[in-house]
Amino acid sequence: MKNIVILISGRGSNMQAIVEARIPGARVAAVIANRPGAAGLAWARAQGIDTVALDHKGFADRAAFDAALAQTIDRYQPDLVILAGYMRILTDDFVAHYAGRMLNVHPSLLPAFSGLNTHARALEAGVKITGCTVHFVTPELDHGPIIAQAAVPVFDDDTSEKLAARILEQEHRIYPQAVRWFIEGRLKLENSRVVLSGARPSMEALRSPAG
Repeated sequence: MKNIVILISGRGSNMQAIVEARIPGARVAAVIANRPGAAGLAWARAQGIDTVALDHKGFADRAAFDAALAQTIDRYQPDLVILAGYMRILTDDFVAHYAGRMLNVHPSLLPAFSGLNTHARALEAGVKITGCTVHFVTPELDHGPIIAQAAVPVFDDDTSEKLAARILEQEHRIYPQAVRWFIEGRLKLENSRVVLSGARPSMEALRSPAG
């Protein structure tokens, strides 16, 4: 059984999707939030999962907080650390500590629209397809090796909110799948690229607009 620790800052809808996937061979050992009022903590506790609220405001700087966070995470002996709506930029030392075993999901088709305000920027750019990306976390923000992506169409009457909701549905599909591949030992890093061993994923994992 492999231990997973999930980091959240809010409601943690991707955390919920991963927990509800009940991935064979995986145990969600803890959910940790940097905001004591994060709604996802109550949901996780209701599932019988250990929860920790570690308020980043109680630390002198980012490095001190990340050191305390790593110490908390390591109590659960994690095989995998998952960022699920975790709204903090991580220090290089923290990322290095979990190199090759920390995943994130970003609401764009990376490398396009990394960083914040992805949906508004996609609409402003006039792209016809956008989506989401699951990737390994590296020190460079939103630039880690890509594991999986899902595409969604952009409609003429879209708002940032409409687009975000449509993309979030796909995040809930591909994030648990990427975690499953990790737990199964099917993800291999070769020259900063992710190679999936075994059977290829179905074309359903990559969607483009129809019609």
